[in-house]
Amino acid sequence: MKNLSVVTSFYLSEYYGMEQLKAMYFCLFLMIYITIIVENVTLMEVIHHEKSLHEPMYVLLCNLAVNELLGSTALLPALLVNMLSESHEISLPFCQTQVYAIHTYAITEFTILAVMSYDRYVAVCYPLSYHAIMSQRKVKLMVFMWVYPMLAFLVVLIFTLQLPFCGRTIEKVYCLNYLLVKLACTDTSVVNIIGLLSVGVYTVPQLIMIFYSYAHILRICILSFSKSKFKAFRTCTPHLLSIINYAFGCFFEIAQGRFDSKHLSYQAKLFLSLYFLIFPPLLNPAIYGLGTRLIRIRLFRLLCRKRGQVEMM
Repeated sequence: MKNLSVVTSFYLSEYYGMEQLKAMYFCLFLMIYITIIVENVTLMEVIHHEKSLHEPMYVLLCNLAVNELLGSTALLPALLVNMLSESHEISLPFCQTQVYAIHTYAITEFTILAVMSYDRYVAVCYPLSYHAIMSQRKVKLMVFMWVYPMLAFLVVLIFTLQLPFCGRTIEKVYCLNYLLVKLACTDTSVVNIIGLLSVGVYTVPQLIMIFYSYAHILRICILSFSKSKFKAFRTCTPHLLSIINYAFGCFFEIAQGRFDSKHLSYQAKLFLSLYFLIFPPLLNPAIYGLGTRLIRIRLFRLLCRKRGQVEMM
C-alpha cells in the first residue's frame, strides 16, 4: 500500500521550458507585473481623488481594479520566484492557497463584470433614475460581488483538500484545482461531479445578468434615434471590450486544459495558460482609461497637478 502522506510539494514542469531564456522571461514578467500595479493603482487613485467620479460605475471599476491586483499577485510574484529556483517546486499548502486565490479571482472578475452590465443597463434604460436605483442597491451588489465567489469556490476546495495525492508533477507554471484532482490517488468521481456542477454555479447567474442587461440595452438601441444609439454604444463599449477580453482568457484556459495541445509551441501554450491572469489586469485599466472620456480628463488634470507640485518644490 502506498504511503499517502509523503506528497508535501509539487513540481511545476512548465518552468523547465524557460531555462534557456530565463533572464528574458524574468524581465518580461517583472515589467508586466509593475505595469499592472501602476495602471490599476493609478486608475483607483484618479477615481478616489476626483469627487465627480464617485458614482456607482466608477466604484465598480475600482472593485475590478482591486480584484485584478489580487489576481495578478496570486500568480506573478510566485512565478518570478520559481523562475529563479532550480527545482521549480511548490509546497502543498502554498499550491492550495494559490488555487483558492486564482479561482476566486476568476469568479470575482466575472461577477463584477456581470454587475457592471446591470449598471450599464440601468444607465441606458433608466438614465433619469440611475443614481436612485444604483444607490439603493450598491451595498448589496458590492457584498454579493466579493462574498459569493469566496464562498462558492470554498465548497469545492474543501473536497479537494481531503484528497490524498500520489503524483507530484503539475504541467503548468501555477496550480489549478483540476490539476490537483488529477494527481489524487483515489476515486475522484464525486469531486469531478461537484466540480462540473460548480461551473454552473459560477457562471449561470452572471450570464443571465449579462444577457438580460444587454438584451434590454439592444432593445432600447433599436427603438432609439441614431444619436441615442451612438450614446448607448459609447457608454457600453469599454465594458463589452472587458467582457470579450476576459472571455478570450477563459476560452484559452478551457481549450488548453481539455484538448490536446502537444502540437503547440511552448511559447503558445504559455501565452494561452497565462492570458486570463495577465491580460485582463493589464488591458482593462487602459480600456477604461482611454475609452472613458471623464477618466481621461481627470487623469490628465491629476498628472498636471502633480507635475506642478513637483516643479514648485
